[in-house]
Amino acid sequence: MASEIPTIMKAVVFVEKNQVSVKEHPVPNIADDEVLVKTVAVSQNPTDFKHIDYRLGKVGSVLGCDYSGIVVKVGKSVHDAPKVGDHVAGSAHGAAYIDEGAFAEYVKAPAELVWVVPENTFSHEQAAAYGVAFWTAVQAFYAPGRLGLVEPPAKVSTPEWVLIYGGSSAVGLCAIQLARLSGYKVVTTASPRNHELLKSLGADVTIDYRDPEVVSKIKHATGDSLKYAAEMIGDLESHRIAIEAIGPSGGKVVGLSPMRNSKEFARKDVTLTETLLYSVNGRPFGMGSTIFPAAPEDRAHMVSFLKKLPQLVRDGAVKPIPVKLWDGGLEGVPSGLQYMREGKVSAEKIVYRV
Repeated sequence: MASEIPTIMKAVVFVEKNQVSVKEHPVPNIADDEVLVKTVAVSQNPTDFKHIDYRLGKVGSVLGCDYSGIVVKVGKSVHDAPKVGDHVAGSAHGAAYIDEGAFAEYVKAPAELVWVVPENTFSHEQAAAYGVAFWTAVQAFYAPGRLGLVEPPAKVSTPEWVLIYGGSSAVGLCAIQLARLSGYKVVTTASPRNHELLKSLGADVTIDYRDPEVVSKIKHATGDSLKYAAEMIGDLESHRIAIEAIGPSGGKVVGLSPMRNSKEFARKDVTLTETLLYSVNGRPFGMGSTIFPAAPEDRAHMVSFLKKLPQLVRDGAVKPIPVKLWDGGLEGVPSGLQYMREGKVSAEKIVYRV
């Protein structure tokens, strides 16, 4: 199969602020510990448009993080899995490197940072949707220094409450399932139109995020015993609500954007941390002018968890999240990004067939 791999592919390339273009781009070369994947479906995340709108990425790089496809080449040191012909899915650091990025006909990845999708389970579209969103929920809950919840297949001995603020976000949809899988009770916030979906995924209590009494309703639902909150929206108001919802005995809040920006809401009895998925690559990385140090412990944790994921999918312990197939393939990405910029995405993932 390696002899059939071209040297040039089509890819969505970051050309200038606010703009991407489908261009011819070199097919990436792989290292000894990497695999090359022929993409079948790719999935969109807010980080994609933010990288180009806020100039967090690198001009000339390939956009996109989430992909699902077929392994067409493996490096010399990849012996067992994955192997050529396997259906795999994963998450790249899109718009950061010239030879990486998921919105392309081929994507390379470390072999240990892809997961093999079991036959007769997730489609390519569904598997592509289990990238940034699912991995971020895993990291927020279980990775070193975050919430410290009990990790599946283990369960917490005595059920406790977890707040998932932003339950209808893609990360929230995955986080609800993981929290239930770990044996926790889930209170979450979302628009009422999405409450039934969230309950079907395992939420015990759903509250309208627009309700002016949202904090008191969370406290009432949990008996004011909340110790853990995952804030999946990333703005100051959602930070405030998550922090204020923690019960009088204190607890932990993890957020998707720097929690240090929420000093005005800080409590001495509440530990604030943030999570940024790109650390799972285990190398230093930049976003704009900010440089983040390598976090090998984050990579080791994700590698360990991804080994569990195929069985969780096979057992039906985690379910696919809703997807919206966007027309046009890679050529449709600019319009899909604009749709997301306008805040129109809710309780689903935009996915493209490549």
